[in-house]
Amino acid sequence: MQIFFPKEEESENRVSVLPETVKRLVELGIKVEVEAGIGKTLYLSDDSYKETGALISNKRDSSLSSSDITCRINKPKKEEISILKKNSIHISFLDPFNEIELVNEFASSHISCISMELIPRISRAQKMDALSSQANLGGYAAVIEASRCLNKSFPMMMTAAGTISPSKVLVIGVGVAGLQAIATAKRLGARVEAFDTRPAVEEQVKSLGAKFVQIDIGDTEETEQGYAKELSEEQIKLQQEGMKKVCSQSNVVISTAQVFGKPAPRIITKDMIEAMKPGSVVIDMAVNSGGNIEGSVPNEYIIHNGVTIVGLANFPGEVARDASLVYGNNLFNLLDEYWDSEKKEFNFDLTDEILSGCVVTHGGEIVNPMVKERI
Repeated sequence: MQIFFPKEEESENRVSVLPETVKRLVELGIKVEVEAGIGKTLYLSDDSYKETGALISNKRDSSLSSSDITCRINKPKKEEISILKKNSIHISFLDPFNEIELVNEFASSHISCISMELIPRISRAQKMDALSSQANLGGYAAVIEASRCLNKSFPMMMTAAGTISPSKVLVIGVGVAGLQAIATAKRLGARVEAFDTRPAVEEQVKSLGAKFVQIDIGDTEETEQGYAKELSEEQIKLQQEGMKKVCSQSNVVISTAQVFGKPAPRIITKDMIEAMKPGSVVIDMAVNSGGNIEGSVPNEYIIHNGVTIVGLANFPGEVARDASLVYGNNLFNLLDEYWDSEKKEFNFDLTDEILSGCVVTHGGEIVNPMVKERI
C-alpha cells in the first residue's frame, strides 16, 4: 500500500503531513511518498522527511498515478484527477456542494474520494474532524490579526499617565472558530460579547467570560451536525437591526457565521460599518463562502469610512506549523481507524457511519446522499 502527499499550491502555507506523522504511517506498514519540497513553506527539508521513512518523489504525475491513496489539504485541479490510479482513494477538503464538476470527474475516473468537510460530528470521529481542528486555529489567528490591525490595545492598562480602557470585541457565530476567538480575545484582556442564532450556545459563551448578545429573531434551529440553519429574509433583517447598535460600540467585530453547504449569510452591511468608530476592525472569516461582511474581498484589506475590513481567506495558514500538525494527525487517525494491519490495506466499508458520511464517490458513482441530493 502506497500513500502519496503532493505539494499544495504556492499560496498555501500549510502542508498535509509533517515528518512526525510520516513516522507513524510508516510504523503501520504503509509506504509513504512525499513530493520534493513539500515542507518548504515550513522550512522543513526533504532530508527531515527521509529520516522518518518517507520516499521523496521528483515526479508528481508518476506518484499520483501509482499511489493507492493520495492525501492533500486543498481540492485538486480537475486535470489531475484523471492521472490518479483507478480505484484509488483521494482524501482532502473538496467543497463538494459547490465543486460539482470535480465530484463528477472523481466518479467518472473511478476514484473513491473522501471529503474532510463531511467527517460526521460524532464522538467517535472527533479525532478525524479536520474542519474543527482548522477552525479552532483560525479563530485564534483571527483575533491576533485583529489586534495587529487595531489602533488601540486589547487589555485595560492603568498607567501613571492615565487608564486605558479595554477594547470591545464582538464575535458573531459561536461555533468552533467563534469559541476560540472568544477565548483568545479574553486572554488578551478585551471585553468580549458574542452573538449566535442558537440560544443554546449562551452557556458556552458565558463559561468563557463573555457576554451573550440577545436579539429576538424568532425561532431558530440547527442541523443534526450542529450547524446553524439558514435564516429567513425577515430574520436576517431583524438580526441586522439589532446588530447595528452592538457593532457601533465595538472596536473589533469577528464574524464566523457559515451555513453548511450554502453561501455564508450577509450579516454586516455597509451602514453598520459606517456606524463604527474610525480605526475599528472587522474580520470576515466566511469570505471564502460568500462573506458575512458587505465589502469584504478575499485576501484583501479594505478601508471603508476608516474601518479596516479584513478578508484573509486562510486564517489557519497564518499559524501553518500547528495547522499542518493537527491536519496530519486528523488524516492519520482516519487512516488508522480503517487500516487492516494483516491485509495491509484500507478497509473501505461504506456501511460504517463515518465513511458513509464523508465518502463522496466510490465505484464510479456518487454515493454520498447529501451530495447526490444537491446535484
